[in-house]
Amino acid sequence: MSNTGMNMRGKITFYEEKNFQGRSYECMNDCSDMTSNLSRCQSCRVESGCFMVYDRNNYMGNQYFMRRGEYSDCMSMMGMRENIKSCRMIPMHRGQFRMKIYEKENFGGQSHEMMEDCDNVMDRYRMNECQSCNVMDGHWLMYEQPQFRGKMMYMRPGEYRNFRDMGMSGQRFMSMRRITDSC
Repeated sequence: MSNTGMNMRGKITFYEEKNFQGRSYECMNDCSDMTSNLSRCQSCRVESGCFMVYDRNNYMGNQYFMRRGEYSDCMSMMGMRENIKSCRMIPMHRGQFRMKIYEKENFGGQSHEMMEDCDNVMDRYRMNECQSCNVMDGHWLMYEQPQFRGKMMYMRPGEYRNFRDMGMSGQRFMSMRRITDSC
């Protein structure tokens, strides 16, 4: 059984303007709609923990991983085209990591169980792509390109029959990385 430390909270502060200026909003959990707190968000400080931020409400759209640090200009530092619209705190996980990846949607095609990072699905497993997965333990980031590059998607424990339901239409993933407690 996995041990997810829910008592270990993260903290992120969002600012309306670049360089930590303007109105601010402090967040210590998930927020599906940032516009209810700020008119826009262009910089932030992660004081503790790890977060995923999204450029659309309800945890949709492009996703960006943020760990402890200062982000004085989110638009240019992370290549964002839109302001941050929602965020999700990533719980600290201690224990093993396990994810089964599938070549096709609905758990079809070739499959492989992973417990470590994979920098290239094609090289390691001879899979052309990953279109569905089952995250059994831990929290993971999946990337559209090998070597942990390109668009990313946060995966928490659960079954993911296809990635379209998460706003990732036509997306294929070629590398995966565990989110460890080093945030």
